[in-house]
Amino acid sequence: MKQLLDRLYKGQKYLQRLILPLLLFVLVNGLVAAPAHATGVYQMPNIRAGEPTWVIDKAEVLSRLNEGRLSNTLDDLAQKTGNEVRMVTIRRLDYGETIESFTKALFEKWFPTAEAQAKQTLLVIDTLTNTTAIQTSDPVKSILPDDIAQSVASETVAVPLRTGNKYNQALLDASDRLVAVLSGEPDPGPPVVEEKVQVESTFKSAEETDTKNSTIWVVAILIIATVVPMATYFFYQSFSG
Repeated sequence: MKQLLDRLYKGQKYLQRLILPLLLFVLVNGLVAAPAHATGVYQMPNIRAGEPTWVIDKAEVLSRLNEGRLSNTLDDLAQKTGNEVRMVTIRRLDYGETIESFTKALFEKWFPTAEAQAKQTLLVIDTLTNTTAIQTSDPVKSILPDDIAQSVASETVAVPLRTGNKYNQALLDASDRLVAVLSGEPDPGPPVVEEKVQVESTFKSAEETDTKNSTIWVVAILIIATVVPMATYFFYQSFSG
């Protein structure tokens, strides 16, 4: 019987050594890994006015074909009019940052002087929340008024995102509209939205499912880590008594 109890005791210690690292792994991945993809302004590459870098897809949501189309279109705009448009996607914002504050800070980082800002437009999408912001300089506002610029962000970009996270379409549509206005052509306006009856989904999103599964794993591991040693202890006491 003593040999059996010794084996149980050793098994308990082994189980604890196995469970604790696993528990730490789940907690670290569930609670720490998510913010690891947050993007701060100073993590962005340095760009200067006149530099032919038009699209920075940090969130990796654009196809190579469409990223090339966007770059070619925006480069052509810059060559013909001098107006420069840059488009950025990020996975998520740093804690406490908003899409507006990030866009403004990035705009000022890339174009720190009034001269550098003169013909600049910056459009940014945060793919975690699907929020969009646009920043322009005062000289650009004479061609691209704030109401049109905000409509590009809140309608032209937002509509494809609301109907299925269509990032390629969103930025291609935004490019077409911005290029038209900045080239002195009439504003084509925002997309026409057809009203549809929305039926509430009974399915969980992937993010909700992942969070729920992680929570279940953590709770299960905590229960095992607590119950098994207690059960082993009482089992040992019943035999030793």
